[in-house]
Amino acid sequence: MQRTFLITGASKGIGLALSLRLAAQGHRIIGIARHRSDGFPGTLHALDLSTQDAGRRLAQIVAADPVDGIVNNVGLVRAEPLGAIEAETLDEVLRTNLHPALAAVQAAVPGMTARGWGRIVNISSLTILGAVERTSYAAAKAALVSFTRSWALELATSGITVNAVAPGPTETELFRANNAPGSAGEARYLSGVPMKRFGTPQEIAAAVAFLMSDDAAFITGQTLHVDGGASIGKASF
Repeated sequence: MQRTFLITGASKGIGLALSLRLAAQGHRIIGIARHRSDGFPGTLHALDLSTQDAGRRLAQIVAADPVDGIVNNVGLVRAEPLGAIEAETLDEVLRTNLHPALAAVQAAVPGMTARGWGRIVNISSLTILGAVERTSYAAAKAALVSFTRSWALELATSGITVNAVAPGPTETELFRANNAPGSAGEARYLSGVPMKRFGTPQEIAAAVAFLMSDDAAFITGQTLHVDGGASIGKASF
């Protein structure tokens, strides 16, 4: 059965890999991203989710085009030593990671409830276990896990499941922009992964796609770590 899924941060990395995977399964994809992407397999709305009114605009998109599932994938990360954290940066990171997720879900849940079927997946991060110079980002991604559990309980009898996926270091453009091959950053991250390699966007997308499927109907409120064992090995980067 064809479903309509909305994915934020959809034009590259994990978001694009997931969009391609779900489209290949026959689903209709609505993407939200700051930039256009050639070959995107669906409708792509250009929207910067870090802006103050992004949540309102995202809710309007969902209200105009009802969806069966949402993947809250957009994320903003700032490298920030503890002594350099500023209130404005903290607010920006929390707003970008949390407000659009809440707005999209609030807009979509009434329709999902009426149809008796829905899927919500929040993309968290291994940094919820702690990460050097990532205070704001780790806090935001941990909050998404709390969102997941609370929403799962509230929606438990509605036919809507709510889960989170927490990727470890993954071969995305954003990761490589900060951790070039052969760099000290790459070595530091790799040392914390028992499987001694990084994940691929396609591997993360496979886990998310499962949670979006009918086969995952009895799974809710869970956080799935897709990280090559990093969450049970070295717990901090």
